[in-house]
Amino acid sequence: MALITFSSHLHKDKTVYAVAGSLTQTILSLAKENHIPIDFGCGNGECGTCLVKVSSVDTKRSPMGGPLTDREINVLKEMGHITQAQIEQMRVDDIPPTQWRLACQMIVRDEDILVEYPSK
Repeated sequence: MALITFSSHLHKDKTVYAVAGSLTQTILSLAKENHIPIDFGCGNGECGTCLVKVSSVDTKRSPMGGPLTDREINVLKEMGHITQAQIEQMRVDDIPPTQWRLACQMIVRDEDILVEYPSK
């Protein structure tokens, strides 16, 4: 089980349990199940509306989630949150090179994380 803490400056922090390794449970689906108001548009990694900042609660661990999907890479690159050099390094290391993720694409792993999201 992983503990996911959702944080926004407009809402009270909320921590929920996530089933790690489900291969289908994204940050966005977890947020929806728990009535956490993360903004999203398309829900399939093409618009960038569900951009979140993810960090590890355990300061000794740096990886957060699996590698970025191709859709996520394209959107994050367009938004200026990832460079080509970081993309190439990720393909070698298999570790996400940025804290910025798309909630609809990031699959939850067995790690406690903080998800910071903007809200209206």
